[in-house]
Amino acid sequence: MQNLGYYNGSIGALDELTVPFNDRVHFFGDGVYEATFTRNHKVFALEEHIDRFYRSAAMVDIKIPMEKAEMATLIRDLVNRVDNPEQQVYFQITRGTQPRNHTYPEDMVGNFWVVLKPMPIKDIGMEVKAILREDIRFHQCHIKTLNLLPAVMYSQEAARAGVYEAILYRTPNQSGLGGELCGGMPTRVTECAHSNVHIINEKGEFQTAPLDNLILPGIARAHLLTACRELGIPVNETPFTVDEMLNAKEVLISSSSAPGLRCVEIEGKPVGGQAPEVVAALQKWVRDEIFAATERD
Repeated sequence: MQNLGYYNGSIGALDELTVPFNDRVHFFGDGVYEATFTRNHKVFALEEHIDRFYRSAAMVDIKIPMEKAEMATLIRDLVNRVDNPEQQVYFQITRGTQPRNHTYPEDMVGNFWVVLKPMPIKDIGMEVKAILREDIRFHQCHIKTLNLLPAVMYSQEAARAGVYEAILYRTPNQSGLGGELCGGMPTRVTECAHSNVHIINEKGEFQTAPLDNLILPGIARAHLLTACRELGIPVNETPFTVDEMLNAKEVLISSSSAPGLRCVEIEGKPVGGQAPEVVAALQKWVRDEIFAATERD
């Protein structure tokens, strides 16, 4: 098959499956999701994505109707039914089905979806550009919720600007926030519309925002931290400002489908380019330890 969908046991082509009108996703975006990719029909970091999926669901009180091992087996089976060896693997859980009501039964069990479609793997050697936007999202960004309207708008602005991403920042007085949420900084870079962002700072450290409620705990972010430790690159998990990013030795953008892209321009101005050997080492590690692992039988 060219693509495949799954909904609570029903399997079929994406344009053939239907979803109940009263699934709460239609009224409230009431659910959480995950996304990763395959190479050679092998799923990147599936168990890690499933672990984060269950954490997100627990934080919003959604009950998943299967165990983790059963979910992993199901997803791998579905992946093998799609012809293309390179796929996007998307799965989500919605709270359940009921006529529109803000409250829900305490024993409601979620609806589980899987969407598989061909997705060429990005070249991690490509260089990308970005714009800057103020981060006005809610304060629970560590939950991978389906409520993605801000990400949609930021991504559309980036597309209109002809760039890859929108890098987000928060200010101390934004929406009445206290300065502590910005680490006492004038501005704090958080993440991107659909990626994490990192820098190689003036000390040569791989610096990335701490895991708090203002960023998603990226799977690719975790793998890059592992790479740094194996390669002897110092790691710094503390906030950084917009100015620090604009003056950093390098700026990197990461997601599961593109773990470690070099950002060379922000708001039309060149950035980075001062530590190419560090970027090259990280990207080689990704190719050797992530991509090559999915190509081995």
